[in-house]
Amino acid sequence: MKVSAVKMMKRTLHLLHSGRSCRSVARMMSRWSSAALTASVPSRVVVTGMGVVSPLGCNLQHVWTQLLEGKSGITRLTSENFSKIPCQVAALVPRGPEEHQLDLDKHFSKSDLRTMAPATAYALLAAKEALQDSQWHPNNDEGRNSTGVSIGMGMVDLLDIADSAQLMATRGPNKVSPYFVPRILSNMAAGHLSIKYGFRGPNHCLSTACATGAHSIADSARLIREGSAKVMVCGGCEAAVNPLAVAAFCRLRALSTQFNNEPEKSSRPFDKKRDGFVMGEGAAVLILEDLDHAVDRGAKIYAEILGYGASGDANHPTAPSNDGLGASLAIRRALEVAEVEIEEVGHVNAHATSTPLGDEVEIKALRLVFGDHLNNIKISATKGAHGHLLGAAGALETVFTVMACQSGYVPPTLNLEEVPDDLSEFNFVAKEKQTWETDNRRIAIKNSFGFGGTNATLCVAQYDD
Repeated sequence: MKVSAVKMMKRTLHLLHSGRSCRSVARMMSRWSSAALTASVPSRVVVTGMGVVSPLGCNLQHVWTQLLEGKSGITRLTSENFSKIPCQVAALVPRGPEEHQLDLDKHFSKSDLRTMAPATAYALLAAKEALQDSQWHPNNDEGRNSTGVSIGMGMVDLLDIADSAQLMATRGPNKVSPYFVPRILSNMAAGHLSIKYGFRGPNHCLSTACATGAHSIADSARLIREGSAKVMVCGGCEAAVNPLAVAAFCRLRALSTQFNNEPEKSSRPFDKKRDGFVMGEGAAVLILEDLDHAVDRGAKIYAEILGYGASGDANHPTAPSNDGLGASLAIRRALEVAEVEIEEVGHVNAHATSTPLGDEVEIKALRLVFGDHLNNIKISATKGAHGHLLGAAGALETVFTVMACQSGYVPPTLNLEEVPDDLSEFNFVAKEKQTWETDNRRIAIKNSFGFGGTNATLCVAQYDD
C-alpha cells in the first residue's frame, strides 16, 4: 500500500519525539523524500488515438485531408420545416452508404437507436475509431478498471423533447417512450460507452455549452495526472440541428442569415462580412494516456497535452466580455500550467465562430497575452469548413490542433476574403494550408468559449521523448 508524503512526514515527527535512533529517523526521512518527489512530478499525458464523425465526413485521416484541401461540409437545409426560419444553412454529417459517409443502420439495430439520442450514436462511432486507432482493447480487469470515459454534450435533443411533449398532449402519458429520459440525459454518451467496453474508471460528463469538448479533454488529462486513470476516452458530441434549435439561435441573432443561397460561404471567421455562426453536428473522441503506460505498451503517440487553463467572463449570459480579459486569463493559465513561454507558441486554433463580436474579442484576448509575438503565430479557424459543432466543437478542433502539431501543416481558414483593417498584420492562414516550420518542437493552443462566459484553453505540443 502506498503511503502519502504527508503521512510519512507525520511518522517521522513521531519518531523524533519518541526518541528513536538516528538510523530509524534517517530511514523514514529517505522514504518521505522519495514519496514527496514522486508526488511533485505529475504524469505526462499524451494522445494515442482519435476518431471523428463530422460534417467533413467520417474517419480521422479522411477528414484531415478534406480540411487541408479546403473542402466545406456546410450545406443548405432543404426541409420544409426550415423554410420560415431566417437561417437555412447547417453543417450536417454526410449520410449514405459510401465510404466516409454515415449509415447508422449499418452500425446499430433499430432497438439500439430507440434507446439513444443521435449524438450518443455519433460518440460511440467516434470512440470505436479512436480505440482502434490507439489499439487499446484491455482484456483484463486491471486495464478496464484504469480506463475512464468523459464525453460531453452541449445541448440535449430539443426535438425529442418537443415531440414527446406533443405526443403526451395529444395521446396521453402512456404514449411517452420509456426511453425518453435516457435519450435526453447528457451523460448517456459516456454511460453507453462505459457499458459497451466495460470501462470502470472515472465515468464523467461535462456540459459547458460550446466549451464542452475542450473541458472534457482538459479534465481527462487532469484525472490522468492525478493518478485516477491511466487512459481516458474523452471528447464531445452534438446533434442539435433541428427547427426548434435553429429558430432559437436565430432569435438570439447568433446565426448567419446572409448566405442561404451560398452555404459554403456562410461561415466566415474574422472576415468583414461575417454575420453569425453556422450550426453543425458530429462527434470527436481522443484517447489520452499516461506517457509511461503508452510507452510500455508500444502505443503510437500523436502529441502531448501540456496544460489547460479555464476562466469565467463574469459578464453576460450570451455575450463575451468585450475587453477580452476573461479569455486571456484562460490562455495565460494554460501556458503557466504547461510551463511554456509565449515565444514558444507557433499556432492558435481559434474558437472564432464567425460572429461579429466573438471573433473580435478573441483577437483582443490573444493580443493581451502574446503582444507583438502574435504577428509570428499562425492563427486558423477551422469552423469555416465544418461549422460550429457546439459541445463537440472543442473536441473536433483539438483533434485538428493535435494533427497540426504532429504533421507540421496548419489548416486553412475558409472564406476569409477581406480581413478587417485593424487585423491586417496577422497570419490567419487564409484559404490555404501552411507548413509549420520551427527549430523547436511545435506548440499550439486551442481556445473554446461558451455561453455563460465559460472559457477553456488547451496547450498541445508535438511529442518529444
